Amino acid sequence: MLFKLAGGIKIIIDEIFRVRKPLIGVVHLLPLPGAPKCAYSMKEIIERAVKDAKAYQNGGLDGIIVENFGDRPFYPENVGPETIAAMSVVTSRIVSEVEIPVGVNVLRNDPIAAVAIAHAAGCRFIRVNVLTEAMITDQGIIQATAHNVLRFRKLLNAENVKIFADVHVKHAIPLMNRPIEQSAVDLVERGLADAVIVTGETTGRKPNIGKVHRVKMALKTTPVIVGSGVTKDNVAEYLQVCDGVIVGTSLKRNNITENPVDIVKVKEFVKRANEVR
Repeated sequence: MLFKLAGGIKIIIDEIFRVRKPLIGVVHLLPLPGAPKCAYSMKEIIERAVKDAKAYQNGGLDGIIVENFGDRPFYPENVGPETIAAMSVVTSRIVSEVEIPVGVNVLRNDPIAAVAIAHAAGCRFIRVNVLTEAMITDQGIIQATAHNVLRFRKLLNAENVKIFADVHVKHAIPLMNRPIEQSAVDLVERGLADAVIVTGETTGRKPNIGKVHRVKMALKTTPVIVGSGVTKDNVAEYLQVCDGVIVGTSLKRNNITENPVDIVKVKEFVKRANEVR
Protein backbone atom coordinates (compact mmCIF):
# COMPACT_ATOMS: atom_id res chain seq x y z
CA MET A 1 0.00 0.00 0.00
CA LEU A 2 1.50 3.31 -1.12
CA PHE A 3 0.33 6.87 -0.80
CA LYS A 4 1.65 10.36 -1.40
CA LEU A 5 2.57 12.48 1.61
CA ALA A 6 2.39 16.23 0.99
CA GLY A 7 5.84 17.78 1.15
CA GLY A 8 7.75 14.58 0.54
CA ILE A 9 11.18 13.46 1.62
CA LYS A 10 13.23 16.31 0.19
CA ILE A 11 11.15 19.04 1.79
CA ILE A 12 11.14 17.43 5.26
CA ILE A 13 14.87 16.64 5.23
CA ASP A 14 15.96 19.90 3.61
CA GLU A 15 13.77 21.98 5.89
CA ILE A 16 15.54 20.64 8.98
CA PHE A 17 19.05 19.52 8.00
CA ARG A 18 19.87 21.23 4.69
CA VAL A 19 21.72 18.09 3.60
CA ARG A 20 20.92 14.86 1.82
CA LYS A 21 20.73 11.74 4.05
CA PRO A 22 21.54 13.41 7.41
CA LEU A 23 23.68 11.82 10.10
CA ILE A 24 22.16 12.48 13.54
CA GLY A 25 24.10 11.88 16.76
CA VAL A 26 22.51 10.98 20.09
CA VAL A 27 23.40 12.97 23.20
CA HIS A 28 22.68 10.43 25.94
CA LEU A 29 22.17 12.57 29.03
CA LEU A 30 23.61 11.58 32.38
CA PRO A 31 20.95 10.64 34.98
CA LEU A 32 18.87 13.73 35.66
CA PRO A 33 17.65 15.02 39.05
CA GLY A 34 15.08 12.63 40.46
CA ALA A 35 16.38 9.59 38.56
CA PRO A 36 17.56 6.65 40.70
CA LYS A 37 21.14 6.85 39.42
CA CYS A 38 21.52 10.63 39.52
CA ALA A 39 24.84 11.48 41.11
CA TYR A 40 25.62 14.66 39.21
CA SER A 41 24.97 18.37 39.54
CA MET A 42 23.11 20.16 36.76
CA LYS A 43 26.37 21.89 35.91
CA GLU A 44 28.08 18.53 35.34
CA ILE A 45 25.13 17.22 33.31
CA ILE A 46 25.12 20.31 31.09
CA GLU A 47 28.89 20.31 30.60
CA ARG A 48 28.92 16.68 29.51
CA ALA A 49 25.94 17.14 27.17
CA VAL A 50 27.42 20.23 25.51
CA LYS A 51 30.80 18.53 25.12
CA ASP A 52 29.19 15.54 23.38
CA ALA A 53 27.07 17.81 21.17
CA LYS A 54 30.10 19.81 20.08
CA ALA A 55 32.05 16.62 19.37
CA TYR A 56 29.28 15.52 17.03
CA GLN A 57 29.18 18.90 15.31
CA ASN A 58 32.94 19.29 15.03
CA GLY A 59 33.22 15.73 13.76
CA GLY A 60 30.87 16.51 10.90
CA LEU A 61 27.43 15.20 11.88
CA ASP A 62 24.37 17.00 10.55
CA GLY A 63 22.10 16.96 13.61
CA ILE A 64 21.73 15.98 17.27
CA ILE A 65 18.99 14.38 19.32
CA VAL A 66 18.95 14.69 23.12
CA GLU A 67 17.67 11.77 25.22
CA ASN A 68 17.26 11.24 28.98
CA PHE A 69 18.98 7.88 28.56
CA GLY A 70 20.38 7.85 32.09
CA ASP A 71 16.95 8.00 33.75
CA ARG A 72 16.36 4.24 33.91
CA PRO A 73 14.02 2.70 34.90
CA PHE A 74 11.88 4.85 32.64
CA TYR A 75 8.38 6.07 33.25
CA PRO A 76 6.22 4.38 30.59
CA GLU A 77 4.54 7.64 29.63
CA ASN A 78 4.35 10.91 31.58
CA VAL A 79 7.64 11.97 33.14
CA GLY A 80 7.78 14.23 36.18
CA PRO A 81 8.15 18.03 36.14
CA GLU A 82 11.71 17.67 37.41
CA THR A 83 12.66 15.77 34.22
CA ILE A 84 10.93 18.25 31.93
CA ALA A 85 12.64 21.16 33.69
CA ALA A 86 16.10 19.56 33.55
CA MET A 87 15.77 18.52 29.91
CA SER A 88 14.55 22.00 28.97
CA VAL A 89 17.60 23.59 30.57
CA VAL A 90 20.09 21.16 29.05
CA THR A 91 18.51 21.16 25.59
CA SER A 92 18.30 24.96 25.50
CA ARG A 93 21.98 25.16 26.34
CA ILE A 94 22.87 22.70 23.56
CA VAL A 95 20.80 24.66 21.03
CA SER A 96 22.69 27.82 21.98
CA GLU A 97 26.09 26.13 21.70
CA VAL A 98 25.81 24.37 18.32
CA GLU A 99 24.76 25.40 14.83
CA ILE A 100 23.32 22.09 13.63
CA PRO A 101 19.63 21.15 14.22
CA VAL A 102 18.69 19.66 17.59
CA GLY A 103 15.88 17.24 18.45
CA VAL A 104 14.63 15.71 21.68
CA ASN A 105 13.33 12.32 22.83
CA VAL A 106 11.74 11.98 26.28
CA LEU A 107 11.98 8.34 27.31
CA ARG A 108 10.23 6.10 27.51
CA ASN A 109 7.34 7.67 25.68
CA ASP A 110 6.34 11.21 26.60
CA PRO A 111 5.92 13.09 23.31
CA ILE A 112 3.83 15.79 24.96
CA ALA A 113 6.82 16.71 27.11
CA ALA A 114 9.09 16.39 24.08
CA VAL A 115 7.01 18.84 22.04
CA ALA A 116 6.92 21.30 24.94
CA ILE A 117 10.69 21.09 25.45
CA ALA A 118 11.40 21.33 21.73
CA HIS A 119 9.12 24.32 21.29
CA ALA A 120 10.62 26.17 24.26
CA ALA A 121 14.24 25.31 23.44
CA GLY A 122 14.11 25.92 19.70
CA CYS A 123 14.47 22.30 18.57
CA ARG A 124 13.47 21.18 15.08
CA PHE A 125 12.16 17.66 15.73
CA ILE A 126 11.23 15.09 18.35
CA ARG A 127 11.43 11.31 18.44
CA VAL A 128 8.43 9.30 19.60
CA ASN A 129 8.92 5.63 20.41
CA VAL A 130 5.22 4.72 20.29
CA LEU A 131 3.04 7.06 18.25
CA THR A 132 0.53 4.51 16.96
CA GLU A 133 -0.47 0.95 17.89
CA ALA A 134 0.39 -0.59 21.27
CA MET A 135 3.70 -2.12 22.29
CA ILE A 136 4.59 -4.59 25.02
CA THR A 137 7.70 -3.24 26.74
CA ASP A 138 9.66 -3.63 29.96
CA GLN A 139 7.57 -0.68 31.21
CA GLY A 140 4.35 -2.59 30.46
CA ILE A 141 1.94 -1.95 27.59
CA ILE A 142 2.49 1.46 26.02
CA GLN A 143 -0.44 2.83 24.05
CA ALA A 144 -0.65 5.07 20.99
CA THR A 145 -0.15 8.80 21.59
CA ALA A 146 -0.76 10.36 18.17
CA HIS A 147 -4.22 11.69 19.00
CA ASN A 148 -2.85 13.72 21.91
CA VAL A 149 0.56 14.81 20.65
CA LEU A 150 -0.70 16.11 17.29
CA ARG A 151 -3.39 18.16 19.02
CA PHE A 152 -0.89 19.49 21.56
CA ARG A 153 1.53 20.49 18.81
CA LYS A 154 -1.33 22.31 17.07
CA LEU A 155 -2.30 24.02 20.32
CA LEU A 156 1.24 25.40 20.67
CA ASN A 157 1.32 26.36 16.99
CA ALA A 158 4.52 24.30 16.85
CA GLU A 159 4.10 22.52 13.50
CA ASN A 160 7.74 23.44 12.76
CA VAL A 161 8.67 20.76 15.32
CA LYS A 162 8.60 17.62 13.18
CA ILE A 163 7.63 14.21 14.56
CA PHE A 164 10.05 11.34 13.90
CA ALA A 165 8.28 8.18 15.05
CA ASP A 166 9.50 4.62 15.52
CA VAL A 167 7.77 1.69 13.86
CA HIS A 168 7.97 -1.54 15.90
CA VAL A 169 10.43 0.22 18.19
CA LYS A 170 13.39 -1.46 19.92
CA HIS A 171 13.00 -2.97 23.40
CA ALA A 172 9.39 -3.78 22.54
CA ILE A 173 7.06 -6.22 20.80
CA PRO A 174 3.91 -5.13 18.93
CA LEU A 175 0.66 -6.17 20.56
CA MET A 176 -0.74 -6.69 17.05
CA ASN A 177 0.95 -9.21 14.78
CA ARG A 178 1.08 -7.59 11.37
CA PRO A 179 3.75 -6.67 8.79
CA ILE A 180 6.00 -3.79 9.70
CA GLU A 181 5.30 -2.07 6.40
CA GLN A 182 1.57 -2.01 7.17
CA SER A 183 2.31 -0.49 10.57
CA ALA A 184 4.59 2.06 8.92
CA VAL A 185 1.88 3.19 6.48
CA ASP A 186 -0.60 3.66 9.34
CA LEU A 187 2.06 5.52 11.32
CA VAL A 188 2.23 8.15 8.60
CA GLU A 189 -1.26 8.07 7.10
CA ARG A 190 -3.24 7.83 10.35
CA GLY A 191 -0.67 8.91 12.97
CA LEU A 192 0.66 11.81 10.85
CA ALA A 193 4.32 11.09 11.55
CA ASP A 194 6.67 13.32 9.54
CA ALA A 195 9.39 10.65 9.37
CA VAL A 196 9.64 6.98 10.34
CA ILE A 197 12.46 5.34 12.32
CA VAL A 198 13.42 1.67 11.95
CA THR A 199 15.50 -0.01 14.67
CA GLY A 200 16.94 -3.32 15.73
CA GLU A 201 15.67 -5.21 18.77
CA THR A 202 17.68 -3.28 21.37
CA THR A 203 19.91 -0.22 21.78
CA GLY A 204 23.02 -0.62 19.66
CA ARG A 205 21.61 -3.54 17.65
CA LYS A 206 21.25 -3.05 13.92
CA PRO A 207 17.98 -3.67 12.06
CA ASN A 208 17.82 -6.23 9.28
CA ILE A 209 18.45 -4.42 5.99
CA GLY A 210 15.51 -6.26 4.46
CA LYS A 211 13.20 -4.77 7.09
CA VAL A 212 14.49 -1.28 6.31
CA HIS A 213 13.93 -1.89 2.62
CA ARG A 214 10.34 -3.06 3.14
CA VAL A 215 9.50 0.05 5.14
CA LYS A 216 11.16 2.28 2.57
CA MET A 217 9.24 0.66 -0.28
CA ALA A 218 5.98 1.21 1.59
CA LEU A 219 6.81 4.87 2.29
CA LYS A 220 8.29 6.15 -0.94
CA THR A 221 7.54 9.80 -0.17
CA THR A 222 8.23 9.76 3.58
CA PRO A 223 11.71 9.94 5.17
CA VAL A 224 12.83 6.60 6.62
CA ILE A 225 15.61 6.78 9.21
CA VAL A 226 17.64 3.90 10.66
CA GLY A 227 17.70 4.47 14.41
CA SER A 228 19.94 1.87 16.06
CA GLY A 229 23.02 -0.24 15.46
CA VAL A 230 24.58 2.04 12.84
CA THR A 231 28.38 1.83 12.66
CA LYS A 232 31.20 2.91 10.41
CA ASP A 233 31.15 -0.55 8.87
CA ASN A 234 27.46 -0.65 7.93
CA VAL A 235 26.47 2.99 7.40
CA ALA A 236 27.14 2.81 3.66
CA GLU A 237 24.80 -0.15 3.28
CA TYR A 238 21.99 1.58 5.15
CA LEU A 239 22.37 4.92 3.37
CA GLN A 240 21.87 3.19 0.04
CA VAL A 241 18.34 2.32 1.23
CA CYS A 242 17.22 4.87 3.86
CA ASP A 243 17.07 8.66 4.08
CA GLY A 244 19.32 9.17 7.10
CA VAL A 245 20.61 7.56 10.28
CA ILE A 246 20.60 8.14 14.03
CA VAL A 247 23.84 6.98 15.63
CA GLY A 248 25.14 6.93 19.18
CA THR A 249 26.72 3.86 20.74
CA SER A 250 29.27 3.16 18.00
CA LEU A 251 30.64 6.72 18.31
CA LYS A 252 31.24 6.47 22.06
CA ARG A 253 34.51 5.55 23.74
CA ASN A 254 34.85 1.77 23.80
CA ASN A 255 31.41 1.50 22.13
CA ILE A 256 29.70 1.94 25.50
CA THR A 257 26.50 4.00 25.28
CA GLU A 258 27.03 5.82 28.58
CA ASN A 259 30.57 6.92 27.67
CA PRO A 260 31.53 10.30 26.15
CA VAL A 261 31.57 10.82 22.39
CA ASP A 262 34.88 10.01 20.66
CA ILE A 263 35.44 12.70 18.01
CA VAL A 264 37.94 10.52 16.15
CA LYS A 265 35.23 7.90 15.68
CA VAL A 266 32.80 10.59 14.57
CA LYS A 267 35.17 11.81 11.86
CA GLU A 268 35.83 8.27 10.64
CA PHE A 269 32.10 7.60 10.55
CA VAL A 270 31.37 10.76 8.57
CA LYS A 271 34.17 10.02 6.12
CA ARG A 272 32.71 6.59 5.40
CA ALA A 273 29.16 7.94 5.10
CA ASN A 274 30.26 10.66 2.70
CA GLU A 275 31.57 8.04 0.29
CA VAL A 276 27.99 7.07 -0.52
CA ARG A 277 26.06 10.30 0.11
